[in-house]
Amino acid sequence: MRLRALLAAAVLTITTAPAALAAPDVAHGTDVPPGQFGFVAKIAMTKIPRPDGSTYGSFCTGALIAPSWIITTGHCFHDAHRKRVSGKVPYPTTVTLGLVDEATESGVARKATEVRQAKENDVALIRLDTPVTTVSPLTVNRAVPQIGLHLTLAGWGSLTATNPAPATRMQQGTVQVATVAPTTVGVRGAAPSITTSACTYDSGAPYFVPGGKSGALVSLEATGPDCPHAGVETTSRADVIADWIVTQTG
Repeated sequence: MRLRALLAAAVLTITTAPAALAAPDVAHGTDVPPGQFGFVAKIAMTKIPRPDGSTYGSFCTGALIAPSWIITTGHCFHDAHRKRVSGKVPYPTTVTLGLVDEATESGVARKATEVRQAKENDVALIRLDTPVTTVSPLTVNRAVPQIGLHLTLAGWGSLTATNPAPATRMQQGTVQVATVAPTTVGVRGAAPSITTSACTYDSGAPYFVPGGKSGALVSLEATGPDCPHAGVETTSRADVIADWIVTQTG
């Protein structure tokens, strides 16, 4: 099992990653059509510290849940020893929303200013420097997820765990809830393949039920086997922190 943040790709720097290496994100997924899922955020981070004093660049995925707030995986924001941190964003972080193809769209870019970590599970909220009013946020599901429920996964991760590279085109896939634990949900790939799965740089990617202008957030990507795979992926439940989210973003 491995975290979907950037342990395996710590040597990749945002400023030097060549465009030719960019790959689709959700492994064995499909392209997201233009104009859909604008609430899915690509989170780019620079100058992340290592214990030896050096730094690197990396990526996570997240989702807009209020005009000034992104929800993502907590382990995306940490100190040099990978301990999760709250407060001022620990390194320069840019959040981009409102696009599915970086080659043809510019989207909406914001800087992250603050991180707030949930206690119940591996989830964090990040505050944006300026509200986003042109993208419809996801609502937060409050019902306990049921086994068999189908969810959409969308994100900006890599095609495989080998030589990972952040995507330039958002991908999507369908998964099915396989297990429900007190703070997590286990999911398996359903379509377009049983090996449709999250990958490196998909940390924080939303699992949601589409509807209306956005949808309902059920969980967020946490960790799983090397992608692509047909096993169970661990995701963090949104319903167990719904009240906390309201107190932080209201």
